[in-house]
Amino acid sequence: MKKLLPFFALIFIGFLLFYFGLPVVNYGFIKLPLLLLVLVCLGMAFFTKLQFSNQAQNVKVLSKPNRLFFIVALILLLYMTVLPLLTSLPLFRSASYQKLIGKVENGEKISNHIAPISIDKIRVVDEDLAHLLGEKILGSQPALGSQVELGDFCIQKVNDQLYWVAPLLHSGFFKWFNNKEGTAGYVMVSATNERDVKLVQNIADKPIKIKYQQGAFFQSDIHRHLYFNGFATTGLADFSFEIDDSGKPFWIITRFIKKVGFSGNDATGVIVVDAQSGAIREYNITNTPTWVDRIQPISFIEDQLNDWGEYVHGFFNFSNANKLQITEGLTLVYGQNNNSYWYTGLTSVGKDESAVGFVLVDTRTKATTFYKQGGATEFAAQSSAQGKVQEKGYNASLPIPYNINNIPTYVMTLKDNGGLVKMFAMVAISDYTIVGVGNTMRETLTSFKNVYNMADNKINPNSVSNKRTLKTVVNRIQNDVKNGNSFYYFTVRDYPNIFVGSSQLSSQLPVTIVGDSITISFDIDLEEVIDVSSFENSSLKKK
Repeated sequence: MKKLLPFFALIFIGFLLFYFGLPVVNYGFIKLPLLLLVLVCLGMAFFTKLQFSNQAQNVKVLSKPNRLFFIVALILLLYMTVLPLLTSLPLFRSASYQKLIGKVENGEKISNHIAPISIDKIRVVDEDLAHLLGEKILGSQPALGSQVELGDFCIQKVNDQLYWVAPLLHSGFFKWFNNKEGTAGYVMVSATNERDVKLVQNIADKPIKIKYQQGAFFQSDIHRHLYFNGFATTGLADFSFEIDDSGKPFWIITRFIKKVGFSGNDATGVIVVDAQSGAIREYNITNTPTWVDRIQPISFIEDQLNDWGEYVHGFFNFSNANKLQITEGLTLVYGQNNNSYWYTGLTSVGKDESAVGFVLVDTRTKATTFYKQGGATEFAAQSSAQGKVQEKGYNASLPIPYNINNIPTYVMTLKDNGGLVKMFAMVAISDYTIVGVGNTMRETLTSFKNVYNMADNKINPNSVSNKRTLKTVVNRIQNDVKNGNSFYYFTVRDYPNIFVGSSQLSSQLPVTIVGDSITISFDIDLEEVIDVSSFENSSLKKK
């Protein structure tokens, strides 16, 4: 029986390593061979018997069978780990890495790809602020807040509205042990309205119990649940918490394979797990439900885009000729037909302030479009916005690109040191010196358009194609003073919208009255209140 104890000990250790380590049982993944080598080494320690070939000299040697076992284990070590790792290096496989992103299409204008948007749909809540607001609503429930903590927020569209959604997770082992049926719901924070924060604990009058979680214990852990239900041989990544349009919670996990030796992660589909019942459904890229926003993990796309730009002329390109790199990381944006994209700027290696182009990667299909047009990097836009209010010491959030009147524009919030939004900023992607700031998004848009229209000599005038000129008569007019600037709101005959212009735009606006004949030009957009880009009062010229 004593002779079998090492054998049973090895089996027990192996079980623990597999149960908690969850290695992918597939040769292409490095974790499995490393774990097996650990078991081989332990086996040698347990079963190898040393003998003294010469007791006088006290020399320890391995017996011949054990010496052979050691040599075989060493060969396995080299074959299963070192050799594949070496042959996976970009030094030998740069062309394979460069092609991982797939075919990169060339786009004409990025404004054609990103859908026009009204200012009430602009994202003004970033992940940090969402977490702050989520913690606040959780703190308003003392009994609940002592039992759970917020998980990671995931941005997604729910019934065509943009939300940050995070699950409630167990805050420790004993909290899980006393509440194994699951935590009571999730938090939703509107990405467009910081006042819209919800703690969702019921769906159709039924309580929510999120049993399967990241970081839970034993079989309640979502990764372990999948591993021991048929997915031990599958690469799994990007465990994202999403809800469908009815509010039902799910975990969305990306399935992936290795395409370059032990490297080159590439998504092949998703696994959708009911966060309450644990029911599992597997989808490839083409048949994934439409409410699932992301299949391609951000880390995969970052690596593939950088490799695409880095190895454009192979590994040995010491002059950095034509090398590109992403700027500030990737941002999720929504384009035509509500498709979601990973967006980033591309800059030449060594260049920081200006981008040579911009990339949009479909978050589901990985279809990639490269727009070869110069502009500001995200960092340059942030610096420009912060410089506009430098006396306040505000920090700019990560810029989000939008199509505003066919003007590719970065939009960001300006936050104080406590993380609260104090102002908003818009920066033209084509020229980061064109900046508008304001206390509201309306003010910011008006300020931005004023600066933009006054900077026609700096930008491409063909970038604005939806401009209209109208000769009409004033029906109503009223002024409003904001931050020391006078704004004049007026309505006209035969056009339903309200127009607004500042006294800086035209000195004729302050003396315009009802009944005056005017000529205005403006951008056709989705707003109820439209900023005019030019204003002329014809009645003032009459004698």
